[in-house]
Amino acid sequence: MTASTLADRPAQRGSDYAVLSRRISAAGLLHRRPGRYAARIALTTALFLAGWAAVLVVGDSWAQLLLAVVLAVATTQVAFLGHDAGHRQMFRRRGPSELAGLLAGNLAVGISYGWWVDKHNRHHANPNHEDEDPDVGAGALVWTYEQAAATRGVGRWLARRQAWLFFPMLLLEGLSLHVASVRALVGREPDGRWRTPVRHRAVEAVLLAAHGVGYLALLLAVMSPVKALAFAAIHQALFGLYMGCAFAPNHKGMPMPTADDDLDYLRKQVLTARNVRGGRWVDLALGGLNHQIEHHLFPNMPRGNLRRARPIVRAYCAERGIGYAETELVESYRMALGHLHEVGRPLRAR
Repeated sequence: MTASTLADRPAQRGSDYAVLSRRISAAGLLHRRPGRYAARIALTTALFLAGWAAVLVVGDSWAQLLLAVVLAVATTQVAFLGHDAGHRQMFRRRGPSELAGLLAGNLAVGISYGWWVDKHNRHHANPNHEDEDPDVGAGALVWTYEQAAATRGVGRWLARRQAWLFFPMLLLEGLSLHVASVRALVGREPDGRWRTPVRHRAVEAVLLAAHGVGYLALLLAVMSPVKALAFAAIHQALFGLYMGCAFAPNHKGMPMPTADDDLDYLRKQVLTARNVRGGRWVDLALGGLNHQIEHHLFPNMPRGNLRRARPIVRAYCAERGIGYAETELVESYRMALGHLHEVGRPLRAR
């Protein structure tokens, strides 16, 4: 699906992004904020480690299921730090950024940092582009009429009902991320080449294995196998749900460019993204991703500066006549689900 707004674009626009970039730079919003990130890392790590310390203290009790909920939140917050590290929002140099990403992603969360960076960079380069953005490629969910028409069997059954099944399916997203990470590290093409480019494959494999072994060993050491299984199911399901709910409002239901849409960088990033209104608590809950337009325009901007960049970007878009989408959180979900429901409409008519 391609919105008609993409066709309405000015002929002269080559320097539009350069002008905005100068305004953002002049406001000092691209400067790193090491003190703020040090505090954020310390608090997030403390919450994460305190959660696991509580698991050790509580022992073989069904109260562990409440801790699984707390740790799902803490784990997602650690994943947000990995996201920031991947964009070099914390550190300007690659080395410290990769170290932070490997520790947050592979060791703490159990997601391959290298796989995620490759996938996420492709998303940023061509957001919502059916052929270029891996986040809207055909899979368990479909995002265009063409993808829906190509489904068969169980896939077609899911496509007809995907709006209703969206949130339940997110409960499996955590497991999906773990499986995709392992496949990325071991998968090869028929000619023997690695399927996914990963800079530190051996290190990632060791850290990912350490996460898996440590996770299972800790749970089985302090609680019965049945309780450990229940804990892991709740922890991973809610982690996946939280991650999906943080990313879903950002692009789903927004225009999907095709090869025929000759968009410059500014318009490609703004027109395909949606901001979510809210205060500091929304910023915290969504890891700053609620400022999706600003994040896509300036991926290495520290998370804490995105809110300050918003009025500058919004005013500039108004100057240039560029649509700037912003809505409440619940409405953003309604729009995303509405898009999924509409895509499956032709299948339901048969």
